[in-house]
Amino acid sequence: MCCHPHPLFGGSLTNKVVHTLARRCSAAGAVAVRFNFRGVGASTGVHDEGRGELEDLRSVVQWAQRQWPQLPLWLGGFSFGAWMALQAQADLAPNLLITIAPPVGRWDFSAVRAPQGPWLCVQGDRDELVDAVAVAAWAVALDPNVKLVRLPEAEHFFHGRLHELADVIAQFLAAQGYSE
Repeated sequence: MCCHPHPLFGGSLTNKVVHTLARRCSAAGAVAVRFNFRGVGASTGVHDEGRGELEDLRSVVQWAQRQWPQLPLWLGGFSFGAWMALQAQADLAPNLLITIAPPVGRWDFSAVRAPQGPWLCVQGDRDELVDAVAVAAWAVALDPNVKLVRLPEAEHFFHGRLHELADVIAQFLAAQGYSE
């Protein structure tokens, strides 16, 4: 599952960071599902401050697990989508988790529990929306085994740096035994 950034700020399944995440997961053998949260694109409903969007994610995971019951579950997300994936992972128990620019300090992360499987957290150190130092401190405090990658000079939307983001994701997946 590849979760997109905040619906009220233009986030959708076509976001370039989410597309990069999906492409890399697909290349490593996953069925990469991108979807719109409620109220985005042709989806029904209205933005629900994260509560309904979390239910959207759970519903899409249930659907995907019925379609491909033999495949492991990977959760990933960018910005708001990373927050959704981090919250959902506690009860969905994904085989791996990929979060890109999780919005630590922008929303309530107090209920987020440490992932039980491999976790990649990618953060640009020039992120204009999310404090890179706060993200790093939070991630390591939550799980000392997190694979934390800070991309030097990268901004929130990884302008001009998507190829590096793709390489980081591919390297993480290869380290877990999944490669192109």
